[in-house]
Amino acid sequence: MPRAMWNGAISFGLVTVPITLEPVTESHDVHFRQVHLEDGGRVRYQKRCEIDGQVLTEDEIGKAYEVTKDQLIPITEDDLSGMPLPTARAVEVVAFIDADSVDPVAFGAGDYYARPKGEVDTKPYTLLREALSRTDKVAVVKYALRGRERLGLLRPVGEALSIQGLHWDDEIRSPNSPRPRPTSARRRSRAR
Repeated sequence: MPRAMWNGAISFGLVTVPITLEPVTESHDVHFRQVHLEDGGRVRYQKRCEIDGQVLTEDEIGKAYEVTKDQLIPITEDDLSGMPLPTARAVEVVAFIDADSVDPVAFGAGDYYARPKGEVDTKPYTLLREALSRTDKVAVVKYALRGRERLGLLRPVGEALSIQGLHWDDEIRSPNSPRPRPTSARRRSRAR
């Protein structure tokens, strides 16, 4: 059984259902390592400062926000911790909608199983799952994962609930942007 990667609760109205999240998928890819052909030693990548060429350790590396190509604003962990996400430990239900009303283009931002956290939590968890199943509804949810607030769909999958990550509206490009040049698509007449 996969290890829980997040602990929190599904929350709507006065109802709170403690859960854990675990990935829906697992990778079976074969991973290769790069090696030096002459002696078989592993090839490693070094993080190097582009100004002085110094090789850096992890504790010498920080974060910065890029305002322009040449202007960076340093951001510390204290700066980030001072900006708490409202959904840090909650999966907040925003709305209940029909299961077939979401455009498939929005999917693709991570899929997780939401499991009841403990034995006591099984009953409200099961009630929520059954209510969604019987009404053919899904819940649009907001949740925080890896320091970022995300959008998702909470839906029943067999005996479990899953959260399918959704892209925010502003992350989806207009279908008009990649359109081809105008061309004629007239039918050819057959020669008799």
